[in-house]
Amino acid sequence: MYLSTGRLTILIVLLSYACAGRVLWQIKERVRAARHQKAKQYVMRNALSGRRPRGHTKEGVLHQPLDHFDSNREETFPQKFFVNEQYWDRPDGPVFLYIGGEGPLSEVDVLAGHHVDMAEEHSALLVALEHRFYGDSINPEGLETENLSDLSSQQALADLVTFHRHISDRYRLSDKNTWISFGGSYAGALSAWLRGKFPHLIYGAVASSAPVQAKLDFSTFNKVVGLSLMDKEVGGSDKCVSDVWEAFAAVEAALIGGNESQVWKDFSCCEDPNSLEDQIELISSLADLIAGTVEYNEIEGTMSIEELCTLMTNQSETYEEEIEAYDRLVKLVEVYREVEGLPCLLASHEHELEELMNTSDDVVASGRRQWYYQSCTEFGFFQTCEDASCPFSRLLTLRAATELCTQLFGIPEEKLPGNVAFTNMYYGGDDPQTHRVLYVNGEIDPWHELSVTSNGNWMDKDRAIYIKGTSHCADMEPEEKADRESLREAREEIERHVAIWLKSAAWEIMMR
Repeated sequence: MYLSTGRLTILIVLLSYACAGRVLWQIKERVRAARHQKAKQYVMRNALSGRRPRGHTKEGVLHQPLDHFDSNREETFPQKFFVNEQYWDRPDGPVFLYIGGEGPLSEVDVLAGHHVDMAEEHSALLVALEHRFYGDSINPEGLETENLSDLSSQQALADLVTFHRHISDRYRLSDKNTWISFGGSYAGALSAWLRGKFPHLIYGAVASSAPVQAKLDFSTFNKVVGLSLMDKEVGGSDKCVSDVWEAFAAVEAALIGGNESQVWKDFSCCEDPNSLEDQIELISSLADLIAGTVEYNEIEGTMSIEELCTLMTNQSETYEEEIEAYDRLVKLVEVYREVEGLPCLLASHEHELEELMNTSDDVVASGRRQWYYQSCTEFGFFQTCEDASCPFSRLLTLRAATELCTQLFGIPEEKLPGNVAFTNMYYGGDDPQTHRVLYVNGEIDPWHELSVTSNGNWMDKDRAIYIKGTSHCADMEPEEKADRESLREAREEIERHVAIWLKSAAWEIMMR
């Protein structure tokens, strides 16, 4: 079957966070917007039914130090937070902390989600903190390069510690109030690290799709994409990944062969190609459309792997005759532009640089410049295609991604390996020495490669949940009838762990 108009909310809601091009980040923003809208509808249905009446949510601002580690600096910035008291059993009920990541926080983050369902069950106080330098939590001119040094995961953890103290003072909490942290994606890593660095504050942590291992050359991202496109259980096939590879090989051959103008015309690019960098921008955008489908497979409002493979293997009812894989990729871009309402596809490296260098108010909220800075200074996560397992183009090199660190922020490329190595040394990399942290990952999510997917020693043997056939942060959403059985079972397992932690904490309090 081909894609109906209703299903063409497709590629607009795909990838979570990454260090790729403009198209991928636009898609990421639409993911957040779609999930936000879905959560609002969920909250409204519950309010109308009387199950969860609203009226207990508060928004606040905490003025945080710009630098927690230099007592000589007195500058602060406003950090947004939300509190939901609706389910809290005063005064000793637990506290569930939702951690914000590389994007804006919203009221619905304490009103909807699996963590909210568990808060209702355990009579917990719900609190959420927006990440520094994202959303509304940024000081004036904070995105100028000279000010970005105050943006780091270490500062973010210190923000959370200060927030813990603020909430404890505001609600007169004591050691009887057990704190559990929750986060997904980068915020999932923060949830794990917060528990690891401050175990006296956070009793247990759920880390969903959390890339706790920093990695400069994240080539295995696209390896998982290729394997998922072959997975018959989620609608993939050997022919699907073969045809994707064939389509990209044809694009690359046309570009190398001097047919740039025809390629630009076929994919309706906004500008004429002027350089190799422009060609890389185009190929990066094409790869993002497919990789994003894999990462968010079966999330409502997205194209599934099955639908993508139907299109790319020429199985659609729309096609009356065989067409080349290259032309099917062209059709995929046509669908994307139709959904986004784009007259053409941006593929200019110069325009890309202009966007990433922009520090004006109209781009602050997007978070793209901030995240690229963190990628250069802490994490890497550059999704390359130089490995033979990648189904895309070998033009997607590590050099092409990392040279932006110098161009945007003046960070020499030779410093990047050291930055990544320090992050892994500081947090533990792929073997974090954390106890009472639950790492939850989906099989289809390429980010599971940088998380913890196996259980530890006898002291912490139940720390990983690996969900077959599911995608990025799928466990964090409220349960739906269409969910896979593996996803329902995973949520039940998360609930079991949280319940055990709370009982254990209560027992420890009684024994003091």
